[in-house]
Amino acid sequence: MRKPARVRSVVRRLSLRTLASGLRARLIVAFLLVAALSAFATAALTFRAARTAILQHTQDTAVDTLRAQVSSQSPDLRFPPSAADLRTFAQNIERAGEAQHWVIHVRYQDGPVQGSVAGGTAQVIEPGLAKLVKRGRAAVQRVSLNGKPWLTIGLPVTYGGSEQSSGLEVYARLPLRNDEVNVRALVQAAQNGALPAVGLSVIPALIAAGGVLRPVRELRRGTQRITEGALDTRLKVTGRDELADLSRTFNGMAEALERNVAELRRMEANARRFAADVSHELRTPLAAMTAVVDVLDEDADGLDPDTAYAVRLISEETGKLARMVEDLMEISRFDAGAAALHLDEVDVRETIRKTLQARGWQDRVHTDLPEGVRARLDPRRIDVVVANLVGNALRHGGEPVRVSVRAEPASPAGHVTSAGPVSPAGHAESAGPGPRLLIEVADRGEGIDPEVLPHVFDRFYKADAARVRSEGSGLGLAITLENVRLHNGTIRAANGPEGGAVFTVDLPLYTGGEEE
Repeated sequence: MRKPARVRSVVRRLSLRTLASGLRARLIVAFLLVAALSAFATAALTFRAARTAILQHTQDTAVDTLRAQVSSQSPDLRFPPSAADLRTFAQNIERAGEAQHWVIHVRYQDGPVQGSVAGGTAQVIEPGLAKLVKRGRAAVQRVSLNGKPWLTIGLPVTYGGSEQSSGLEVYARLPLRNDEVNVRALVQAAQNGALPAVGLSVIPALIAAGGVLRPVRELRRGTQRITEGALDTRLKVTGRDELADLSRTFNGMAEALERNVAELRRMEANARRFAADVSHELRTPLAAMTAVVDVLDEDADGLDPDTAYAVRLISEETGKLARMVEDLMEISRFDAGAAALHLDEVDVRETIRKTLQARGWQDRVHTDLPEGVRARLDPRRIDVVVANLVGNALRHGGEPVRVSVRAEPASPAGHVTSAGPVSPAGHAESAGPGPRLLIEVADRGEGIDPEVLPHVFDRFYKADAARVRSEGSGLGLAITLENVRLHNGTIRAANGPEGGAVFTVDLPLYTGGEEE
């Protein structure tokens, strides 16, 4: 039994091949990005905290040292101090704090700045810093001079033992070269620690990706097995995470699918068995009815008109019933896999001619049958194929009906190109490589409605729902399709460019099979 289209659709949607193909790389990259961000964020925070601590320590040390030197030197200063006294005071503080490599400047009551080296207010005393010192507060400011970092300290000098300002302001400027070296060392240490951490994170990333992908791979293999028909496939469920829930859902789906398909198979098998049994049981009474009806039909001319009409009607309907039973028996053999090919090398032109002559269609059908085309075919089944297609064209199409045959060499891709839309229902297996035999039956009717085209080979399908009766059994095109498939060929239904329906049978020119 062929798997129902709905089952194939469900399995196709569940396929995770595309998802799993790049999931490992994405998981590893995501893990590495998180690890890198964490490492660099930690390094940045550590660097910031350490840099602040280093600069704060330098600043506190410098302020304490400057305050101590000012406290030790200021008692010897005379007030009001002269410019020479201020320079001497600055030089003494600078010599006492030689280890700090600072430069000292002093100012008294908004007077000129005095120091050990030349330097104006713009270079030494920033306005904001000077304003804070003027208010009697010690102030600190980090500045950049000539592209290098410096620390500037402003300190008001008070009279000994009191908080009263003496009007004297001391400013110290010291380089932060050592601190900058320490900060660079911290940056280098952070980089040296972060890069190996990111590299080592590849190992847990691979482990984590493997743990996530393992159930995904199992799910992919499970869907593949279901696609191949193993509906009893189940996944092992471990854990309680989302992937475990997905595996449970898959198992529930597979169980329901197996149950539904089993029920469909059972129902289909019962339907086939019923059709085969009914057809077989009808053959015997139908044979007797046909014999009696034939006798009555011969004597119909001697009966009164109403009785003669009834006899001929019974004869016609009995014939239809007999043909339907034969078609049901034939389709049942296909369903049961009991249909067999009896191959023989035949002249295709002569075979089709015999089919048309046997049914009296030679005057109603135009042919284009080249000579010398021979193929290994089952003559009886090809006769059924041609008869069904031509009969369908005569009944439902429009004359003239044309039957043409042509042989085509093997195409590079092993396919035959044909114009016009193709009926999805008309596809069997793809045409294989090698030369092909094409039998085309075309009519000049109204063509096939595009909505009907996909269903022309369906069993008992009627294009017109109001037409409840027809001359055929509704199985003719379905039997045609099965006979073509048995020859490893395809059949296509389309509308011709000039109107009318076109049925194209595509068969291997030489099947290479053995005659059965």
